[in-house]
Amino acid sequence: MSTGRGVAPAIVTGRPDPQTDDVIAIVSALVGELQPRPGQAIAVSEASRLDRDLGIDSLSRGELILRLEHELRIRLPADVISNMETVNDLIVAVARSAPKETQTRPAVVPQARALPSIPAPVEARTLLDVLEWHVDRHPERLHATVLEDEGKVIETLTYGALAKQARALAAALIARDIVPGDRVALMLPTGADFFVAFFGVLFAGGVPVPVYPPARLAIIEEHMHREAGILSNAGARILITVPQALQFSSFLRGKIESLSAVVTVGELSKDAAPLQLPLLADPTATAFIQYTSGSTGDPKGVVLSHANLLANIRAFGAVTRATSSDVFVSWLPLYHDLGLIGAWLGCLYFGASL
Repeated sequence: MSTGRGVAPAIVTGRPDPQTDDVIAIVSALVGELQPRPGQAIAVSEASRLDRDLGIDSLSRGELILRLEHELRIRLPADVISNMETVNDLIVAVARSAPKETQTRPAVVPQARALPSIPAPVEARTLLDVLEWHVDRHPERLHATVLEDEGKVIETLTYGALAKQARALAAALIARDIVPGDRVALMLPTGADFFVAFFGVLFAGGVPVPVYPPARLAIIEEHMHREAGILSNAGARILITVPQALQFSSFLRGKIESLSAVVTVGELSKDAAPLQLPLLADPTATAFIQYTSGSTGDPKGVVLSHANLLANIRAFGAVTRATSSDVFVSWLPLYHDLGLIGAWLGCLYFGASL
């Protein structure tokens, strides 16, 4: 596999069996392409940690898995992928994987059903306007379907369900003293909980701050230490995260002066009680704060207003001729602008099935 002109290949240590050779060669090629400067080689061995030693982040990990599956003609289970830490973990997973030719396809592959064509909310001035516009006209319209693979649907969400669950979560946040302008961090994987929490914060008048969730539960402690700087910089009042992260609540509150609670969507949903929600009508208000990756320095928060986002969505929609008849398939992370704005919020606006 070529690493590209002018890219320094990674150094492969040891001479293992042919299958191990194949895995290390594929990892080495990717690591060579990820080098920040030509001429700097990173040694790759079975003991190399994918993130710490080789610089393979969540997006690069996805590319690596695709290459392994394509080159070796295998299928790696999603739960195995999420827990891989070293090159040896990859080798073991590959050895245990059946060839693609022997794997049976699911008997029923879920198909996106055709939805009636609808116009876009061209008069909407905020993201809440967009959601309310759709809810008023077609609350049962399918908005998003979350898949584990081509044969398993994890959850679905209509516009009406999104709004109802988000309002309930907003009431729970207000009961925890969240006031307009407060920052609420979301450290959640892709799924309905993220969508509901994001709009729940907006309905409460708060500012969502999407934060990179832990790629693997095995490194959750290390991840929480690393992300504490972003939470502190954002002045987050509450962190909404996965249940496994609750054990670090005391540590985070001790390091982050502004943080009052670390909770899950499930906890907030149970706390929900009817409350009068604030009315957001200002398009110049902050819709969310997005942090840079930190690959070239400390992560920096970028403030995005509702007007910013809607102008961007309408612009790329015009260029791509986006309509409500489209079906958008995405594996992009929701803390990343392409996944969050291009995929999710774009589909939310145009009424396309995501």
